[in-house]
Amino acid sequence: MSKPKILVILGATAVGKTTLGIKLAQKFNGEIISGDSLQVYRKLDIGTAKATHKERKQVKHHLIDIRSPNDNYSVADFQKEGKRLIDQLSKKQKLPIIVGGTGLYIQALLEDFSLGGKIKNSHSRQKYEQLLREKGNIALWQILYKKDQKTAKKIHVHNSRRIMRALEILKATGKSIRSFHKQGKMLYDPYFIGVKIKRNLLYQQINARVEKMMKNGLLDEAKMLFDLPQTQAAQGIGYKEFFPYFKGEISLEEAIELVKRNSRRYAKRQMTWFTNRVVNINWYDFSICSDEVKIKEDVQKWLFNYKKA
Repeated sequence: MSKPKILVILGATAVGKTTLGIKLAQKFNGEIISGDSLQVYRKLDIGTAKATHKERKQVKHHLIDIRSPNDNYSVADFQKEGKRLIDQLSKKQKLPIIVGGTGLYIQALLEDFSLGGKIKNSHSRQKYEQLLREKGNIALWQILYKKDQKTAKKIHVHNSRRIMRALEILKATGKSIRSFHKQGKMLYDPYFIGVKIKRNLLYQQINARVEKMMKNGLLDEAKMLFDLPQTQAAQGIGYKEFFPYFKGEISLEEAIELVKRNSRRYAKRQMTWFTNRVVNINWYDFSICSDEVKIKEDVQKWLFNYKKA
């Protein structure tokens, strides 16, 4: 059997992926699967730059608003739910369109990507859960740091679920959880669209978007998460930078500048990830014009060749 066809739109934050995804979905009878680790949370609309409710009426979106801000959401959750959706949409003759910038999530979805899901150690899990209850996230993270420094540096101190999973796998196998994050065979037949613009223009767009988010109520969303400091969602860029402001440690202007700076740094990390980890990306430069006509022509050829074959 042939592998399901999927369209994947990649690129840095604020580059225009959402708008492009909607236009391609309308053109090619598709539905969108969000590939963003924070858009799964309800009530976090502004800081995560979700498609608006009007846009979601134009094209059906999946994996948006499926969790409470109190919940954790892992790459394994995304992998499981994303695979189910791709199979479901393909059977309905809909084109699945993955749109997002969370590289690990997208890689885990598209590849036969092992996350160590079958490895269990109930005794150690119970021990770490008790430690978490008694001493908190920081104590749990410090244990991981002593045992596996490289992994600990990649996990936020408040992501207790992932910390415990890393410790559980380490105890059961003697190996770092990173050793299970290995590239596998491609499960689908993807066409990768990479959207990019010149760095100075991207940074201008990021700065402008942060200012627009502030006008639209970003501060209210950040305050809500400030009252839920132990949650995974509270560690998202665009939210955590305001916490020192709420504590009276910095000014609002300084907090806004932190959001802009961290967003620019994140954009740079995203592009590095896609360049180093994803092969066969068809890059389109939106610096001068949107290049949408060329993209639609290329996707049309890809689909035509597929149907002809």
